[in-house]
Amino acid sequence: MSVRTRFAPSPTGLLHIGSARSALFNYLFSRHHGGTYLIRVEDTDRERSKPEFTDAILAGLAWLGIPPDEPPVFQSTRAGRHAEVAHEMLARGRAYHCYCTPDELRQMRETAAAEGRPPRYDGTWRDRDPAEAPPGVKPVIRLKAPREGATTVHDLIQGEITVNNSELDDLIILRSDGSPTYLHAVVVDDHDMDITHVIRGDDHMTNTFRQIQIYNAMDWTLPRFAHMPLIHGADGAKLSKRHGAVNLLDFRDDGFLPEAMMNFLMRLGWSHGDTEILDREEAIRLFDLDGVGRSAARMDYTRLLQLNGVWLRRADDERLTNDVVERLTAQGLDAERVRERILGLMPFLKERAKTLVDLADSTAFLARHMPLSFEEKAQALLTAEAKAALPALAAVLDGTDWTAPALDAALRTYAEANGQKLGKVAQPLRAALTGSTMSPPIDQTLAALGREEALARIAAATA
Repeated sequence: MSVRTRFAPSPTGLLHIGSARSALFNYLFSRHHGGTYLIRVEDTDRERSKPEFTDAILAGLAWLGIPPDEPPVFQSTRAGRHAEVAHEMLARGRAYHCYCTPDELRQMRETAAAEGRPPRYDGTWRDRDPAEAPPGVKPVIRLKAPREGATTVHDLIQGEITVNNSELDDLIILRSDGSPTYLHAVVVDDHDMDITHVIRGDDHMTNTFRQIQIYNAMDWTLPRFAHMPLIHGADGAKLSKRHGAVNLLDFRDDGFLPEAMMNFLMRLGWSHGDTEILDREEAIRLFDLDGVGRSAARMDYTRLLQLNGVWLRRADDERLTNDVVERLTAQGLDAERVRERILGLMPFLKERAKTLVDLADSTAFLARHMPLSFEEKAQALLTAEAKAALPALAAVLDGTDWTAPALDAALRTYAEANGQKLGKVAQPLRAALTGSTMSPPIDQTLAALGREEALARIAAATA
C-alpha cells in the first residue's frame, strides 16, 4: 500500500501555525514512507471562503517548503460527486429523507435540554413513510446511523478510543438545497483521493466517529487515523494572538527562516532523543508518528528565536542579502545601491542577529541618503562637545588605511590619547554615521560606508 496523506485547510482565514504543523506532519510522514502528500482546499463555506485566504495558505505552504505533489483539489468543485454518493446511500437504505422543519428541530432541541438530554436529532423520519411528508418541505438526507453497539477509532497517536453509537445521531449528509455537509464531503473526498492516513488535530476526534459511520455505510475501506494534540500558549490556554504571532506568514514577515520554522514545528509535539537541530533530509529520515506525544504542545517563542539564530548563522550570505535588500526596498530605501556593502557586512551581522528583521535594521544605515534623519537618542548623543570633537577624529580616520582592523586601531589610539574609553568615542560617531544608536561594530560600520561616505556623514553631523 502506497501512503497517501492530505492537508485540508478551509480558506476562511490565514494559515494558523497549528494547521501549518498538521501540514508539515502529513508531508514528513508521506516522505518518510515514500508516499504522496496532497492538499485539498475545503472551500464549501461559500460565504466565508475567500480567494485571498486560499492564496495566502498556498503561499505559506510554499514558503515552508511543503507544496503538494499534485495540484490542489478544491472541494467546491466536487459537489456533484458528494450528492451522488448521498443518493447512493439513500438507494441502499443506509440513509433517508428527513422532512423536519426548522421549528420542529428547534422544539426537539428545547425538549432534550429541558429533560437533561444532549440535543440530538430523535430520528423522527428514520422509519416513516415518505408519503407522509408535509407538502412544500424540501427534505434533507440523513445517514441512518447504527443505534446499537459502538464505534471505535484505532488511533495511531491516541490509541484505541470507543464511543457508544447511542451517543451519535443521524447526521445530515445532504442539505435541502442539495449541498453536502462538511462531514460527508470529507469522507467522499478522502475515499476518492485514495487517502490512506488522515493526520489532523485532536479537535476532529468527534468528527472521526461520525465519518467512520459514513465509510461503513458505503462499505469503503477506512484510512488510518492519527489525531495530534493541539498547540497551547505558554500559559496552557488555547494559542491565540494574545500570545504572539499565530499565522504562518506573520512569522515570515517577522524575519524567520522557513528551515527554522520547520525545525521548530517538527519538534513541537514530536521528539527523537535529544536531537534538536534538524534539516529537511534528516527530518524526513527520522519522522514517524510513534514520536508524536499525546499531550498538548506549548508554544515557545524564545526557543523559536534561538533556532532562527542557529539557521541564520548557517544560511548563505547572498541569500540573506537578497532578503535584506528586499525588506529595505519595501521601506522606501535605495538598498540595491549598497547591495555589495550589505553583503560584505553579512558574515559579521548574522552572528548576532536573531531574525531577518534584525539584519535589515542593522544595515538600513547604508541605504540612507544625507541629510540623515536622527533618532531622538542619537540626536542626544551629538552634544556640542561631541560635535566639536568629531572633525579632529575625522582627520585621524582620514589618515588611516580604510580597513576594519586599521580603523579599530586608530579609534583605540585616539581614545587613549584623549583619556576616553572607546565607547565614549564610538557612540557619538555611530550617531553621526547612522542616525541611530544601533549599528554593527563601529569599525565595521566605517568600513562598510567607505571613506568618502563616512567622512561626508561626519561633516554633515558637525554642521
